[in-house]
Amino acid sequence: MKPLRFLTVATALAALVFVTSCSSQRGLGRHSSDGGTTSQTSGRGLSKKSKTANADAGQTTPEQTAPGQAAANKSAELKPVEFLQHVTDNFQHARFITSKVKFSVEMGARQMTLTGNLKMKRDDVIRLQLMAFGFVEAARLEFTPEYALIIDRINKQYLKVPYKQLDFFRNSGIDFFVLQALFWNELFQPGKQKLTDKLLKGYEATPGVDDDVIISMDNDKMSYRWLADRETARVKMANIMYNDRYRGNYQLNWDYVDFKRNGRKMFPMTHKVKFNVPEKEVKFEMVFNYMGADDNWETRTELSGKYRQVEIDEILRRFMSL
Repeated sequence: MKPLRFLTVATALAALVFVTSCSSQRGLGRHSSDGGTTSQTSGRGLSKKSKTANADAGQTTPEQTAPGQAAANKSAELKPVEFLQHVTDNFQHARFITSKVKFSVEMGARQMTLTGNLKMKRDDVIRLQLMAFGFVEAARLEFTPEYALIIDRINKQYLKVPYKQLDFFRNSGIDFFVLQALFWNELFQPGKQKLTDKLLKGYEATPGVDDDVIISMDNDKMSYRWLADRETARVKMANIMYNDRYRGNYQLNWDYVDFKRNGRKMFPMTHKVKFNVPEKEVKFEMVFNYMGADDNWETRTELSGKYRQVEIDEILRRFMSL
């Protein structure tokens, strides 16, 4: 397997992390011209205004039968605070999550599939390892509360940088705990390590379609949206949007599917990630092989003097040239 494949995947994943405050006009939600919020999720989203338009106009349609009326009543009965508490009740109790993982990356016409390992320790570290031939590590991405570390084992190079030196992280409040929430299938609030009942008051929860609920929060140029299943209160999608009229629009969309039991909680075994920067789109899929809780591993990577440190610009230039 060619070394370039590992470098391409590692660079793409590194760039994905560096722009996780991204957004565009597409996504889970956007602001409509009349100030409302509409949902655009894979054809499933429907604005609350659209769902009630006929009723407000006093019109009767074939859909307004008893089942239709029951669905309308169900929407009206949504209690946002209670629902948000149910969502947070689904947060994982596990301290460690580990698994062998299959990674798929798509950039334009390029499609690559690799195997690797994912090791996570709550509030401490997220580690992705890309493997050659199933047993030789070719690249590593490691995220701690203090820094991001990207290692190119093939060329003996690495990048280690505090989050505050990354423009998007610094300007948007994105940090390790936001990344952790995305990997762990949880709600988050930038700049906060944990969600409290007080912080939950800053979120809105409105009925979507197909028994989905749209959870939203806005902060200056940033817009955060989640799609949750109304019955189970599980997060099915996270969307982070950023609109910069000078640099262009950015978006990150993170889908969760194939939920399996992990202890007393459910966890998505497949994560589908898509992010857009101006004139670039990367799709990344991560499929778990199993749910493990291995705690017998070092949570910090130490490198020998054989490795050369590179700069952020070099990683980003390599990504933009892919």
